[in-house]
Amino acid sequence: QLTESGGGLVQAGDSLRLSCTASGRSFSNYAMAWFRQGPGQGREFVASISGTTTADTSYGDSVKGRFTISRDFAKNTMYLQMNNVKSEDQGIYFCAARTGAMRSPSVGAYNYWGQGTQVIVSA
Repeated sequence: QLTESGGGLVQAGDSLRLSCTASGRSFSNYAMAWFRQGPGQGREFVASISGTTTADTSYGDSVKGRFTISRDFAKNTMYLQMNNVKSEDQGIYFCAARTGAMRSPSVGAYNYWGQGTQVIVSA
């Protein structure tokens, strides 16, 4: 089970950190990712991280240089540090995990999903 937390109201230009805590099993050796979904839109890739090393990460073009994905294998937790938040970052953020260590930007590659946490950006 994956549970997101840390969402809420944030002012444009500020920072926010999301967490995704895994329970019930270890997600070591599972690649993980963050996706987001705006109203009436499909899920958009935000960032992904390898299941074996925290150094292997990838980002969507819209968040490169502003967001940082990380994970703590000992705590079975993944994070998304969001800096310089923009209005277009608003949406529901989902964490996901996939069987296998190789990260992927594709929604269909992931077989474990959290319920999501909402991020609202005010001007």
